[in-house]
Amino acid sequence: MSTAHETYAFTEAIGALITADLAPIASAIDQEGRYPLEFLRKLGAAGGFAAAVPVSHEGLGTGLSSQIEVTTQVARECGSTAFLVWCQSACAGYLQRSPNAAVRDRYLAAVSRGRILAGTGMSNAVKHLAGIENIHLKARRENDGYVVSGSLPWVSNIGSDHLIIVAASVDTGGYVMLAVRGNAEGVSLHPCPEFSGLEGTQTLNVRLKDSRIPHEDVLAHPEQFQDYLASIKPGFVLGQAGMGLGIIQASLRTIRESNIVSSLTNQFLDDQHDELARELEILRQKVHALAGLVDQGEAPALDVLRLRLATSELTLRAANSAVLHAGAKGYLMRHPAQRRQREAVFVAIVTPALKHLRKEIHILEQQDEIRAA
Repeated sequence: MSTAHETYAFTEAIGALITADLAPIASAIDQEGRYPLEFLRKLGAAGGFAAAVPVSHEGLGTGLSSQIEVTTQVARECGSTAFLVWCQSACAGYLQRSPNAAVRDRYLAAVSRGRILAGTGMSNAVKHLAGIENIHLKARRENDGYVVSGSLPWVSNIGSDHLIIVAASVDTGGYVMLAVRGNAEGVSLHPCPEFSGLEGTQTLNVRLKDSRIPHEDVLAHPEQFQDYLASIKPGFVLGQAGMGLGIIQASLRTIRESNIVSSLTNQFLDDQHDELARELEILRQKVHALAGLVDQGEAPALDVLRLRLATSELTLRAANSAVLHAGAKGYLMRHPAQRRQREAVFVAIVTPALKHLRKEIHILEQQDEIRAA
């Protein structure tokens, strides 16, 4: 258990790294699609992906709340990089909770410290299990491993030397979750069409053709999958809140700066600074309190989904307000408010997207009503 002094020192160290190494390249990440490899390596070495990982695997053992705070700090400067921090820390979470000790011991410490960078290709599987789309990867059992084929249209934070964590349907029934290296036999990576934002996230199309996955790269077999998914999903979903919290804080900064010269006209806009700041603080407190329950495996699924939805909604409002407060300057491509608006939209469309969240919330609320009847 870390002391308040240790937590403060860690936060200060991460902040200093962001100021020195990330702030100067934030525009290049957005405008030129620069992948912040060096920053990610340094952040990993500093423990920036390891907050929720046990000390036994080179983690800090301080919990999901601390990891969300790291993501928030990064998002204040660059939403694209914050997404990469979430990708990496989410993969560490998958490995940490795997019932297969072999895959934990093989990858967890290296992923948590950024020696191996990792992308989470779980979007398709999560949407499939929510009844939104068909699953794209198919697997057949071969001895104690699997042979996997199929393609995923876009997976972020990946490359030839990265780890990619995905799920596939198994021909004999159920699903398997597994890790594969970007340069493994049968795996190929291809460029995606250009995005309007998040171009610096190294998002690629992943294709597998009869790729053999050994037992030591399996995170969950079909008989383990349902319980395993239930154990990782709360952290997967709530961990994304850090992206939104940081973008909201950055948007509030733009609003304050704009009001220095334009407060007389800005006062007629919706979503004023103080109102947004109050809502942000309430949301932040709820997110961090719920993160503690996620660590204990006691977070209600409905609460996690509702808070993630509230994060998307407030991020959109704050970023939109920042552009309007900035006025014509906020429409310049180089202005931070313009970038924040694109980043905010991403928070609302990355899996689970705003519409996906509302669908799952609706289903759970209906189930609660039936049980109460």
